Amino acid sequence: MRQEMTSALYRKGFGFRQVLAFIAILVLGSGAEGACRQPLEQDQQVRRTLAVTTTGVGVITAWGIVNWDYFTEKPTASSEGWFGQESPEGGADKLGHMFTTYATSQGVASLFEDWCFPRKDAALYGTLSSLAILSYMELGDAFSSYGFSYEDFLANAIGGLAGYYRYRYPEWASKVDFRWEVGLEPEQFDITTDYDNSKYLLALKLNGFSAFRDSFLRHFELHAGYYSRGYSDTDDPDERNLYIAIGLNITDLFRRNGYDKTATFLNYYQPPFTYFPIEE
Repeated sequence: MRQEMTSALYRKGFGFRQVLAFIAILVLGSGAEGACRQPLEQDQQVRRTLAVTTTGVGVITAWGIVNWDYFTEKPTASSEGWFGQESPEGGADKLGHMFTTYATSQGVASLFEDWCFPRKDAALYGTLSSLAILSYMELGDAFSSYGFSYEDFLANAIGGLAGYYRYRYPEWASKVDFRWEVGLEPEQFDITTDYDNSKYLLALKLNGFSAFRDSFLRHFELHAGYYSRGYSDTDDPDERNLYIAIGLNITDLFRRNGYDKTATFLNYYQPPFTYFPIEE
C-alpha cells in the first residue's frame, strides 16, 4: 500500500517536470539565428539570470501551493533509493529528474545565448538558473506530502552537470545524446501522470566520430536505455528493464537536409520505432 501511495505521488509530480523538459526542448529547437553584435556585460547577465530564476521560483511557488500542498506540512526528508524494485517507479523517476534538469539547463542556456550571453556564460548561468529553480522545487516538496528526497536532489545535480558540459562543449553534443522517448500506445499515453509510457536512453552517434563520418555507419547510433513498467497499475507486475539498441540517426538525416530545428529537437526526443532493441 505504501508503495502504491508513493507511486501515486510521483505520478502527480511527473507532469510538471516533464512539461518543463518539453518546453526546454522546444526552446532549444527554436533558438534565434544570427550572431550578436555586442555580448552582454557581466552585470547585465547576472540581472537577467536573476530575473529568470526569480520568475521560475515564483511559478513553482504558486503551482506548488495550489496543486501540491506546499507549506502545509512540517519539513521531512528521506532516502528513497535509486533503481531498486521497491523504489518509486523503479528508479525511472530519477532518470526523469536528470533529464528534466539536463534539458532545462540547456533550454535556459539557449535563451541566454539568444540574449547575447557568450556561449560559455550562457552554459554556466543556464545551468545555475535551472538548478536553482528545480532545487527550490525539491525544497518545496519537503514541506508537502512528497517530502524531500536526497536522490531526487542528486539526480537534478547530475542532470544539470551533464547539461552544462553538453552545451559548453559542442564536441560532446556531436557524439552523445541523452534522450526521452514517449510511446504511442493510446490506452497508456498520458504525459502528465505516469512513467509507464516513457523510456530514457543514451545515444552514441557514430557520425560524431571521424572514423565513421564518411562511411555508411554514420547513419546509425548505439543506444543504451532504461524503463520501468507496472508501477502505475496495481494489476500489472512491476518491471525494470535495461536494453541496448541499434538506432537510425534521423537527427543527422534532418540536419543534412536543412531541417536544423527539427534535428535539434531530436537530440532530446527519441521517436518510437526508429531503433532495433536487443533485450530479454
